[in-house]
Amino acid sequence: MKYGYARVSTSDQNLTIQETALQKAGCEIIRGEKVSGTSREGRQELDTLLQFLRAGDSLVVTRIDRLARSISDLQDIVRYLEDKKISLICTQQPIDTSNAVGKMFLNLLGVFAQFETELRRERQLEGIAKAKAEGVYKGRKQSYDHDRVRDLKAQGLGVAEIMRQTGISKTHIYRILNENSVKSEHT
Repeated sequence: MKYGYARVSTSDQNLTIQETALQKAGCEIIRGEKVSGTSREGRQELDTLLQFLRAGDSLVVTRIDRLARSISDLQDIVRYLEDKKISLICTQQPIDTSNAVGKMFLNLLGVFAQFETELRRERQLEGIAKAKAEGVYKGRKQSYDHDRVRDLKAQGLGVAEIMRQTGISKTHIYRILNENSVKSEHT
């Protein structure tokens, strides 16, 4: 039996094109989700599908990057499928792990998917560095009230009490307090 898996990275993207292609490929059951493919974390639909598949079944995706964007995740999934005697088929790429040529293409495309992810990450970091240099990017807004933490400390409260009153972790409280001492050393 063929089971389909569709994935897009963000909630504003649509699964319809993938789901239609998976239906045309003969998938009777299709699971889809809107979550990043750079990690296996948070991909409940994929996990459910992998647990459900049995020997002789096929997992069908439209492209390999819909399944995984890192070589290690892809290899883990493929190894799991092979151990259970489940084939992997891609509708838009020449991948069918029930034969040697399909396995070769799978490995090649997996390398390119990870390469693309690394390039995207590098471009993003370059863009952030440029924006910081131009004074445009200041980082994200503080999620904790730094002044309140410093005020509570100045009142003589210990870290445990500051944690209780603010809900901020010990690590972040120490960062905030150390940030203040580092600033005073440089002035």
